[in-house]
Amino acid sequence: MNQDMNNLYNRIIQTIRKNRISTVEVADALGKKGVIDGISPVCTGKFVVGRVQYIYGHSESNWPIHEQGEKLREGGILFVDTFNCNNKAAFGDIVSKYFILYKEMEGLVVNGLMRDAHTLRKEGYPVWCTGITPLGCTNKPVVLTPEIEEAVAKRRELFEDSIMIADDSGCTMIEKKEINEELLNKLEFIELQEDIWYYCIDSLKWSTYKTICEKAYLTDRDVLPEVMQEKLRKFDI
Repeated sequence: MNQDMNNLYNRIIQTIRKNRISTVEVADALGKKGVIDGISPVCTGKFVVGRVQYIYGHSESNWPIHEQGEKLREGGILFVDTFNCNNKAAFGDIVSKYFILYKEMEGLVVNGLMRDAHTLRKEGYPVWCTGITPLGCTNKPVVLTPEIEEAVAKRRELFEDSIMIADDSGCTMIEKKEINEELLNKLEFIELQEDIWYYCIDSLKWSTYKTICEKAYLTDRDVLPEVMQEKLRKFDI
C-alpha cells in the first residue's frame, strides 16, 4: 500500500476517533450500509476504530486462531471469523487479554460466540461478538477443508484492511473500495447535520418532522448560528 493510501487511512481513522463518529453516523455516511449483522458489545461504553486484521477459527477448534494470532502485527481492529463452530465460543478472557494487551489491538470483533463474560466485563475489554456461552471450542489441530478455505479467501478479501468502528450500537465496516476523499467529506457532513438537527430541536424547539424531513433550516438559514451557516456553505448546500 502506497504512502498516499496510508495517509488517507490515517486521516479517516483520526477523523472518526477525534470526533467520536458513531457506528450509526458512519452507516448513514455510507448510504445506510456497512453494519455487521448480529454483533453486540460485551462491555458497554466502549468506542474503537481502526484498520482490520482478519483471522479465523473453524470446525469447533480455536487452534487456527492461536496459530494465526501469533503472526499478527500490533494494532488495529482484529476481526475473528468462525466456521462450523456449532454454538461453541471462539475463545475467552486469556486470548482476549493476549490480543488486547500484547498485540495492542484497539478492539476485537468476533463473528461468533465468546465465553468468560464475567472476566471480560471485569477487565473492561473492548470485545464485540454474536453472543455468550460457557462452552468453548477445543484447542486441537483441525483439517482445513476446500470449502472453508474458499469461504475464508472471500471473507479475507472483504475484511482485511477495511476500517471498522464499534460502539454500543454494534459494528460498522468501511470496505476498502469506500476508502476515499469523498468518504471524508461525507463523514464531515454527517457530523454537521447531526449538530444542526440537535440545534433545531433543542434550541429552536422545532419538531423532528420540520427538522429531519422538511430540513427547513436549508430554506431559512438565518435561524442557524453563523458558524453552522459557514460550514454548510463549504458543502455547497
